[in-house]
Amino acid sequence: MRASANVELDAGSKTFASGLLPDLIAALRRSRKGDLVAVISGDPSIGPELAAWCRFTRNSLVDTAVEDGRTRWVLRYGEAPGNVGEDRPIGSRLWLYTNFDCNLSCDYCCVRSSPKAPRRALGIERVRRIAIEAAELGVREIFVTGGEPFMLPDIGEIIAACAAAAPTTVLTNGMLFAGRRLETLRSLPRERVTLQISLDSPTPERHESHRGKGTWARTWKGIERARAEGFRVRLAATVSTDAEAEEFRSFLDAHQVSEENRVIRRIALRGAATRGVAVARADLVPEVTITAEGVFWHPVGAEDSDLLVSGEIFPLAESFAAVRHAFYRESEHQRRLATIFNCA
Repeated sequence: MRASANVELDAGSKTFASGLLPDLIAALRRSRKGDLVAVISGDPSIGPELAAWCRFTRNSLVDTAVEDGRTRWVLRYGEAPGNVGEDRPIGSRLWLYTNFDCNLSCDYCCVRSSPKAPRRALGIERVRRIAIEAAELGVREIFVTGGEPFMLPDIGEIIAACAAAAPTTVLTNGMLFAGRRLETLRSLPRERVTLQISLDSPTPERHESHRGKGTWARTWKGIERARAEGFRVRLAATVSTDAEAEEFRSFLDAHQVSEENRVIRRIALRGAATRGVAVARADLVPEVTITAEGVFWHPVGAEDSDLLVSGEIFPLAESFAAVRHAFYRESEHQRRLATIFNCA
């Protein structure tokens, strides 16, 4: 992740022992909660001290990059906003990125999916093994996401394998339910599969500003189609402000969508997003996430190196153990900061 910042602070030759701290405090005083402050220095030893200072002051270090022999650290002023959701045992929910190609190019996609993105498919054989081992590990829910999962010709087999292991939610834009894909949808076990369909606003303008012209109507048609086929449908909105969230809640209330069938989340400053909430690993209670590249800390950063836990998926028990071990080790200092960035 390459994060832009509201304030750029060139430390020069200063360190925490020689005048950097007053400059840093002054920069924060010029900032608002949620702003990003970049600290730039040719001395890499600043990094551990800056990380410790962030933990102590309840700020978050969200990005580190090295360029031309200088390091640029980006911290978020203040804690990430809390999200609706309850603490869940680590490993109770499992996320699978089945692919990264998509029929849309959403401007805030946290994993940069688009029609031009390489597929990077997880594949049915790996999914079958994951599902079997997940059931043995007591996984309670599986989430299938992408990209757009219904781009895959074998998505029916993939979802069926997951649903045999645990209740499964498929995250989709709902725009591809026609032809053979509609037949695939009809083949799925309704009592084990939920469709979480993305709809970002009550009317087309805001939704289409992120997702493209004509997408709102096609998504609403997909929602109606999925309901007509007898599926439980959960509606998910990605919003920029509290006002947008409240507007969407009123829309859901008017359409009698129950609390358990709605997800409202903020834009995360990851992937393609140029604005949103900057989230660091310390802000995220881990939800084991698997892609073709390995095991990640959380679905919101499932292609970012700072959230990669292991390049090895199997055996799944070792992947789960690696995530738990990393969390418990890091939470000795950061447990108070951790919060669920709710994605489903």
